[in-house]
Amino acid sequence: MDYYLPKKELSNKELSSKFPEWNVEKISSKTGISKRFIAADDEFASDMGIKAANKLFEKKKFDKSTIDFLIYCTQSPDYLIPTTACIIQDKLNLRKVGAFDFNLGCSGYIYGLSIAKGLIAAGIAENILFITAETYSKFINVKDKSNRTIFGDAASASIITKDKGMCRIGDFELGSDGSGFDNLIVRSSGVKGTQINNQSEKTDEFGNIHSDKDLYMNGPEIFNFTGSSVPNLIHSYLSKVNLSLDQIDLFVFHQANKFMLNYLRKKTKIPEEKFILEIENSGNTVSSTIPIALCNILDKNKVNSGSKVLLAGFGVGYSWGATLLDF
Repeated sequence: MDYYLPKKELSNKELSSKFPEWNVEKISSKTGISKRFIAADDEFASDMGIKAANKLFEKKKFDKSTIDFLIYCTQSPDYLIPTTACIIQDKLNLRKVGAFDFNLGCSGYIYGLSIAKGLIAAGIAENILFITAETYSKFINVKDKSNRTIFGDAASASIITKDKGMCRIGDFELGSDGSGFDNLIVRSSGVKGTQINNQSEKTDEFGNIHSDKDLYMNGPEIFNFTGSSVPNLIHSYLSKVNLSLDQIDLFVFHQANKFMLNYLRKKTKIPEEKFILEIENSGNTVSSTIPIALCNILDKNKVNSGSKVLLAGFGVGYSWGATLLDF
């Protein structure tokens, strides 16, 4: 796997200059983020996904002619019609392989791995290119200080293969609760969203400004959902695979923000030395946070042969998922 970050950097210093009530130290301590990267005006999620894939092909000297399926996870498609995966297939000069998009956010990497594993198990594919890419920055109001401090743009590319790779993908636990769909939403989007005509800006109780065409996040409700669902997810998954917390070497959660992650770690009773925080230099990149964190810990030699690494994604939808990587 590999990932791509846009060239444009948005630092805490720049954010602090725009929102003087939040100094650099406050942003860093609250979010755990020092900088995030923002796609250029003419750079889109598909462009970043293509760059991530090409980085991976070059790094691993992988013969892309062997790829027989493409899966693309995004909430920032180029168009509603056609599917962006077909465009990516063409621009990557892949064989005329099976290709589709799926729309999920922070749980997207886990869901994508489950789909890839299922396609291979069913004999439909043998070498799958799985891309995640997101440009939330294009949906965020420039006066929305909370979302601007948290989210960054990025893409990742992974190859899931029938042959033996660097690790084995284990079983899955997946779930959703659509009752909270409107707590993380771009209201004026999609087909139903075109019927929303009110584009006037509103200020929430925390001083964030947005309209219906912008990303809206109800932070307290998202926190409540995460605080209740994620510990249950971890304990349920471990019970399903007959393992204990002690038998897991590392936990890689969706990198939402430092405050939330530390809360989840303590509530789930995961030892600090086993819990990965890899958010400082990229921010919350939605479906790409987990593969970015995995790439970083692999580069830092934190994963050894025989390591068991539990992955957990959660967020917009609401949706959640967990799986285990055996190295």
